[in-house]
Amino acid sequence: MAAVGGAAEEEMREARASEDEGEKEGDGEDEEEEGESESEESSVEGEDEDAEKENEAEIQRLEEQLSINVFDYNCHLDLIKLLHQEGELVKLRRARQKMSELFPLTEEIWLDWLKDEIRMASENSERDKIYDLFERAVKDYICPEIWLEYAQYSIGGIGQEGGIDKVRSIFERALTAVGLHMTKGAAIWEAYREFENAILETVQPAAGSVPSAEQQQTVSAQLGRIHVLFRRQLGIPLLDMEATYAEYEEWSDEPVPEAVIRNYKKALQQMAKCKPYEEALLVAETPKLAEYQAYIEFETKAGDPARIQLTYERALAENCLVPDLWARYTQYLDRQLKVKELVLSAHERAVRNCPWTVKLWNQYLLAMERHHVEHELISENFEKALNAGFIQATDYVEIWQAYLDYLRRRVDFTQDSSKELEELRSAFGHAIEYLKQEVEERFSESGDPSCTVMQTWARIEARLCNNMQKARELWDSIMTKGNAKYANMWLEYYNLERAHGDTQHCRKALHRAVQCTNDYPEHVCEVLLMLERIEGTLEDWDAAVQKTENRLARVNEQRVKVAEKEAVLAKQEAQRAEQQKPSRAEKKRAAKKSRKLKTGEKRKADGDDGEWGREEEEEEAEQPSKRHKAGGGDTLAEEEVEDMEMETGLFGKNMPTNAGLRPKEDAMVAASKWKDTPKTFHDSEKDNVTVFVSNLSYSMSEPEVKLKDLFADCGDVVEVRPIFTNKGIFRGYCYVEFKEEKSALKALSLDRKNVEGRPMFVSPCVDKNKNPEFKVFKYSTVLEKHKLFISGLPFSCTKEELEEVCKAHGSVKEIRLVTTRAGKPKGLAYVEFENEMQASQAVLKMDGLTIKDQVIKVAISNPPARRFPEKSEPAGRAMGPRQIYGARGKGRTQLSMVPRALQRQSTPMAKAENGMAQNPAVPSLPLAEEPKKMSNADFARLLLNK
Repeated sequence: MAAVGGAAEEEMREARASEDEGEKEGDGEDEEEEGESESEESSVEGEDEDAEKENEAEIQRLEEQLSINVFDYNCHLDLIKLLHQEGELVKLRRARQKMSELFPLTEEIWLDWLKDEIRMASENSERDKIYDLFERAVKDYICPEIWLEYAQYSIGGIGQEGGIDKVRSIFERALTAVGLHMTKGAAIWEAYREFENAILETVQPAAGSVPSAEQQQTVSAQLGRIHVLFRRQLGIPLLDMEATYAEYEEWSDEPVPEAVIRNYKKALQQMAKCKPYEEALLVAETPKLAEYQAYIEFETKAGDPARIQLTYERALAENCLVPDLWARYTQYLDRQLKVKELVLSAHERAVRNCPWTVKLWNQYLLAMERHHVEHELISENFEKALNAGFIQATDYVEIWQAYLDYLRRRVDFTQDSSKELEELRSAFGHAIEYLKQEVEERFSESGDPSCTVMQTWARIEARLCNNMQKARELWDSIMTKGNAKYANMWLEYYNLERAHGDTQHCRKALHRAVQCTNDYPEHVCEVLLMLERIEGTLEDWDAAVQKTENRLARVNEQRVKVAEKEAVLAKQEAQRAEQQKPSRAEKKRAAKKSRKLKTGEKRKADGDDGEWGREEEEEEAEQPSKRHKAGGGDTLAEEEVEDMEMETGLFGKNMPTNAGLRPKEDAMVAASKWKDTPKTFHDSEKDNVTVFVSNLSYSMSEPEVKLKDLFADCGDVVEVRPIFTNKGIFRGYCYVEFKEEKSALKALSLDRKNVEGRPMFVSPCVDKNKNPEFKVFKYSTVLEKHKLFISGLPFSCTKEELEEVCKAHGSVKEIRLVTTRAGKPKGLAYVEFENEMQASQAVLKMDGLTIKDQVIKVAISNPPARRFPEKSEPAGRAMGPRQIYGARGKGRTQLSMVPRALQRQSTPMAKAENGMAQNPAVPSLPLAEEPKKMSNADFARLLLNK
């Protein structure tokens, strides 16, 4: 036993020793692992600290940016996102609060905010704050998810006094707001039924017990509520209605009533009609504006106000920055529903979403006045409109006029003086001062050059206040602002004096008008003579006749001097043209001998080929020089055909050369073969399957082969007809005929494609003789608030580099760099954003930005009206007939004093689409007609001809 015990002890000692060794080894490994983990943790902590510092710096930057521009929507979003990541709940709540005061929040932002507040609310006393937050959330947009969250949260307060009634009230409001939503409304109905079923379970008597009469009555009432919910839902067209009907049949102990079945079938029919529109919305890409507009039109024809309103609200939830959609919605509410709370709420949301749109503010002011809102609230919203940041100076004039109209309607003009009248006068003075200082300083113009605000004030003083003295003071101020030279301004004042003043002031005004008017002095003179003929004495008549004769004599002298100067200029121009003829002939002979094509000559772009309506500058064409015809240019690229040219036949495009001939003989043979080639005229009946291709390189070899390969992806190409000169030189344009019309339409997408270093122009084939008004111009020439015009870009700036700069300020839809016809950059670009808000923010952030050591200028795209180089006519000539010339005009003068040899025919020769017509039009003799009254300009021409 002792031996066994000793052996056992020895084994135990050995085991303990081995365990100690294992523990030591384990301790060493643990120490190594702990050291590695500590090093990893320290590195992670260091990275976290760096990230935290970066986030703090970014948060500070965003807060500073918002202090400069509080309307920066994207800056608000970035700040909220960063604060949420950092867990700064107090700052996060404040940031959300500030953003919600300026903009309606999206569904995602509201749901995140509500969930955060619900988690932080620890006591029942804080439930009221959450309820207030839900109330604000459901007012911004119609969102089924927010209503469902609201109802479910209210169930948590069912134990409080009146808790059940409050839950039912919220569910009923939710059904009114979104219960008709075809795809999401069923969730609200089902949640409401589940709540009532849960209530039913609590009022059911215990199993095996005998219910009292009161219990039976409670159960019966609760069953009735559930029956009513089922029947109400089955009468509304919702997706998956069949499942709801089957559930009702299974739940109810009684058969479904016939009236419910009829309503159910009617709802099914209505759902079948709406289903195509819902399916179109499901497959469409955001923002689905066209699909929603079609849906709205369908519901409008159906005539259910609740469904029309809901469809508008669904569209606005996804297109909240489309002013026209808000305008249509608010107009519908104003004219059809006319419910004060609903109308004013929609108008308020409209101006909060699109504060830069003056039309929405005008409609809001009218709606508040229409529903008798307090004057202080209307004035407060008008002040908000002034701070909304309109894009044009005229917008401020428009909002001031709307507010002044409202103030004028408040005044009782039967009283000599009132508080409202003094407020109106004060507002007129404030408006004039605001336009002069604030607006003119920002836009370099007041937006009211005709002083319409002052004219309105003057009319009110004269007609409604019987205060002609004040009206005269206002008109005197109007005339001193550069309007004294316009006859219509004097006649406006004269008519006011005629209606509310006296003859003496009428006479005085007309005498001043005769002296100052520059545009139509004859008309003002006639009005003065008519006044004296009716009311004047002999002395007044003599004075008027003398004054008008002297004035018209000076006007005619000035016109004659102008006509003489124009005649001299015309003569000089004709002489220069005569002198240039020999030099051109010498150049032509030299070119013929050297057989070298000149390149790089500058020419002026014709028509409206400029990008987005901007005027083209002189550009490097890198094409052989050509002699321009004396006629005016036009907008189509086809008008480059200025000489009478025709298409060639099958063998006139690439004629084989004789190998043994010398270059001069080769050219002569080619020219002789070219002239002998039969001509082919363009068939205008094939215009629908033909496109016109221009701006190609003159040096392009085998153009028909290259272009046929280029357009092969568009469809079957029947023929490519390049245009050549009489010497066989390619003119840089051609006709491409397809087998099908859809192929020609697809080919238009290749417009501006780079071909051999030049942008190729592809346009429809249209006969300008039959369609003189047709223009190939796909870019807008009007104000586009969602598009920016950028100038001053480095020529080396690429589209990708510019997009990288712009996308930081919004969603960029398209960028187009402006180039010359030769494909060289001009340092200009157009950037189209998703909406007007993003474009406005980009202007504020990008204007003055430096890109590659060059400072760029950024503005909202508003191309100026294209100015043709025409000489302005002298005063008074605008009323007479004018010769119609082309886009280039007639030169420096409009007088026909050029020698007949240089004059162009007034009736242009009829011209086919590609070449001249077989029977040129012969100018017809003028028909005998009654002699018409000659104008002053006609007398001046007659005098000069003598």
